This record gives sequence, structure tokens and C-alpha cells, in this order.
Amino acid sequence: MSMNGDDEPTVGQLVANVSKELSSLIRSEVELAKTELKKTAVAAGTGAGMFAAAAFLALLAVILLCISAAYGLVAAGLHPAIAFLIVAGAFLLIGAVLVFIGLRALKSAKGPTRTIETSKESVEALKAIGKGHDEDATYALPEPGVRR
Repeated sequence: MSMNGDDEPTVGQLVANVSKELSSLIRSEVELAKTELKKTAVAAGTGAGMFAAAAFLALLAVILLCISAAYGLVAAGLHPAIAFLIVAGAFLLIGAVLVFIGLRALKSAKGPTRTIETSKESVEALKAIGKGHDEDATYALPEPGVRR
């Protein structure tokens, strides 16, 4: 009695069919991902364009408000040149304060010191294992994020 009847596929045929179906499934999933990512990219691009337009209009509004502030000082009795210098000086002062605050924030920023430390420990442990020193000793690599 033969296990390989005409109506039953062989193991090789089954493996080939599974491989073909799996390949087709993966291709379909990749195409679906491409389509979804394309739609997402278009939406993100549109949103970014809208933010850029809003930022440009806000910049124009700030310029107009500065001119209005200067003309307000002119209406209060100051010479136009002095009024515009006062407004420009105020903006320079605000800019200087923002630079000072930004520099303090940058100086307080630190690198990933714990990650660097544990990485160095891991490299040293791997070097020691690779050199074969102290074959009786066991080396444990440090766990990520755990300070020793």
C-alpha cells in the first residue's frame, strides 16, 4: 500500500506550496505597508506644510505688532527714530535673555553617563573573556541601566 497516492501531494510539494504561499503573503504585507506609509507620509507632509504656513503668518504678525508698538510710542509723543530704537532694543534684550537661558540649559545637559559606564564595563569583561585570563573565574556582563 503506497502512501504516495496520486491525489495526495508529497512532502516536497507541500513544502514548495507553503514556501510559495508564505512568499506571497510577505509580498502582500509589504505592499500593504507601503500603501499605509505613503498615506501617512502624505498626511504628515500636509500637516508640516500647514505648520510652516502658520509659522510664517505668525512671523508676519509679530513684525506688524512691532511696528504697531513703535507707532504707539510715536503717538505718545516720541520721535519715530527713538520709538523704533526702543522697540528694537526691547527685542534685543529679550533675545539676550533667551540666549542666556539656552546656554544654561546646554551646560546642564549631560551625556548618557551610565550607559557609557556600563558599556565600558561590558567591553572590559568581553576583552577578559576573549583573552582567556582567569578561566576559572566567571564574568558577568553588567545589565543595561544598572549601576555597579
